[in-house]
Amino acid sequence: MKKILLSSVALLGLASGALAADLPSRRAPAPVIAAVPVFTWTGFYVGVNAGYGWNTNDDFVFNNVRYNLNDDGGFVGGAQAGYNFQIGSFVVGLEGDIQYADFGGNDILLADGTVADFNNSDWFGTVRARAGVAFDRALIYATGGFAFADGATGWTVGGGIEYAITNNLSAKVEGLYVNLDQDDNFLGINNDAEFGVVRAGLNFRFGTY
Repeated sequence: MKKILLSSVALLGLASGALAADLPSRRAPAPVIAAVPVFTWTGFYVGVNAGYGWNTNDDFVFNNVRYNLNDDGGFVGGAQAGYNFQIGSFVVGLEGDIQYADFGGNDILLADGTVADFNNSDWFGTVRARAGVAFDRALIYATGGFAFADGATGWTVGGGIEYAITNNLSAKVEGLYVNLDQDDNFLGINNDAEFGVVRAGLNFRFGTY
């Protein structure tokens, strides 16, 4: 009888263990942690800028006579828009800007009337390629391309550094050298404008991390 009772207890214990193994676990599931998005410079952006510009060449040629004018400088400000594409650590893009420029300048009074020094132009614009290296949220880049103002065309080259303050807002400091040329064959005028620009800017970037 004793052996029968012991066998019954053992069978009940085995059965209880088997039933417990089949019951669902009451432990809470492990929390799901979302992956942190990787920051990228890829995307469109628009922004504003302000800084200082100064003439580096005020030579004015009229009928093969060169006039040397004083170098002038002043406020520069405007807006820009562009697109970046990041490949690994490399970033390439295209940017255009339009600028107000208050360089001062002088006028030359000719027999045909008053002809303004071209460096007295109150605006200019550029369309430039950008290429650089990104260090996470910092971007160091070179830039260069086409420049234009008041019927004159030319080229520009420069560089800068940009830092993403937030996922969508970045700040930059940039320097440009601009060379514009204007020929007036009727008056015999060759008026080259060469000037430097140092400016700071803010960009709002769309749909990026």
